[in-house]
Amino acid sequence: MTEATQERTASRPSAARIGTRTRKVPRWWPLPAGLLLGALAGGVYGATSTPQYTATSYVIAVPTHQSDLSSAVGFAQAYSRVATQVAVLSDAQVAAGVPVGTLRSGVRAETSPDAPMVAISATSERPATAMAMANAVARALTANASHVKKDTHVELLRFTRAVKPTEPSSPSAGLTTLVGACAGGLLGGLALLLRPRHRDAPGTATVPAPAVAAGQRGGA
Repeated sequence: MTEATQERTASRPSAARIGTRTRKVPRWWPLPAGLLLGALAGGVYGATSTPQYTATSYVIAVPTHQSDLSSAVGFAQAYSRVATQVAVLSDAQVAAGVPVGTLRSGVRAETSPDAPMVAISATSERPATAMAMANAVARALTANASHVKKDTHVELLRFTRAVKPTEPSSPSAGLTTLVGACAGGLLGGLALLLRPRHRDAPGTATVPAPAVAAGQRGGA
């Protein structure tokens, strides 16, 4: 009876052994796991997403003899906000070959606070379409501005035409992989910091040892 009890006790894993096996997994495992998953997600996104191309056309506001440079700068900023309005995009949709909705989502206008220059950029999946969109909106904007130049005393002229882009403006697969790895590492680090510390119950590793010793003394 004593030998059977001793065999069952010896075959039963002690709490100390269980704790040792559990501690074999490092506590910092969320960090490399986050890096790996983030890099994988970023790489998949960069490899499967459609490349985007951007073309930019520039127009410049020129003051007449009845105006000055500060007025031209002010009107350039105003025209940059008008460039993406329906009145201008409706005139540009025929030349661009795309509907107004596509122009509204793919065209943006920017200007400098100290220069009478407006940059009109268009983004599309096709380089030729991006070029046509930027040039069409720039042409429509200068045409609308010419109707009111007698009142504004500022003339809007085409400065440079948009050219067909040769390289995509969207991030490459390598860049998205790097960004994904950084984001995953950050999330893994936060999970590691917020993870509660594991504490063993007091006396867990020392309770089974006297029981085994008592069994051995009884057998002797």
